[in-house]
Amino acid sequence: MRSFWTKIAAVLCLLCALPALVHAQDWPTRPIKLICPFPAGGGTDLMARLVAKNLSDLLGQQVYVENVGGANGGLGTQQLMRADPDGYTIGVISDGPMIVNPALYSNLPYVPLRDFVPVAMINRFPSMLTAHPSTGIKSVADLIKVAKEKPDTLNYSSGGIGNFSHMGLELLASQTGIKLVHVPYRGIGPATQAILTGEVQLLYNNVATSLEHVKAGKSTALAIGEAKRLPGLPNIPAIAETVPGYEFSAWTGLYVPAKTPPAIVAKLSKGIADFLKIDSVQKYFADQFITASYKDSPAFADYVKSELVLWDKVRSEEHTSELQSRGLISYAVFCLKK
Repeated sequence: MRSFWTKIAAVLCLLCALPALVHAQDWPTRPIKLICPFPAGGGTDLMARLVAKNLSDLLGQQVYVENVGGANGGLGTQQLMRADPDGYTIGVISDGPMIVNPALYSNLPYVPLRDFVPVAMINRFPSMLTAHPSTGIKSVADLIKVAKEKPDTLNYSSGGIGNFSHMGLELLASQTGIKLVHVPYRGIGPATQAILTGEVQLLYNNVATSLEHVKAGKSTALAIGEAKRLPGLPNIPAIAETVPGYEFSAWTGLYVPAKTPPAIVAKLSKGIADFLKIDSVQKYFADQFITASYKDSPAFADYVKSELVLWDKVRSEEHTSELQSRGLISYAVFCLKK
């Protein structure tokens, strides 16, 4: 008798699941909103718009971008968490909101691997350290010299506390013993405008969005944040040439709310894989010094988990009061552990 009722229960569960399965197979039948948790003008926004344009063609439905900036991407990420898990709200999110924020903020309203499904890793952004031309700083050595002679006089903008543009210069300051003044903005777009207008003197940003301003003479390229020089920019040194061991770059990935049907996740993941194979996308990546770094959903989830474990170790070794007062974690400790 128990076996009979067990079978009945199983059949009922299957019948209840059928509408969702059919829905997932038909998906998408209407436009898809893609949340970018940063203002327009930054690297994450650039990638979100590129993904949206090409996924529209690959999926046969319009994919449109909605920018929701604030709290180092936290506000937009929360909006994605609260969305219906039906595949019609997705998000291109960088490492800041998903990896750094959980370590910085003890009361974060979302948990990365509980509230989201990592669909696919998309890319990495090699980064560039730039200075406003009025500073006269032309190299990392110049920067270190000025900062040591006049501590706390050089300002740098960032896309917000915990953003890669923040942590990149915190790492440099930590490794060289210099003191810089952090000026956070609501996204890397406004932070870029700050250095172009001379409101701040320094910016650590991705090559893709910094290079055009360097070519226009509006900012000075000091160095690349990779382990060695980029083949396409042989005349710009790596920070590691002056500060051995320095390397730091941001990445982006596609996420959906938890409980999104696996069939939709699989279709989106394949969409990202196909997106990265498009000739025009590959050319754009090469021209903009962006590195394709595809990982499917299981591999991306494992990668996110490993990054969260590393950051949690850093947080456990830092004083809570220091985190609250400074609003950051010593990224140098993280790098040593990594």
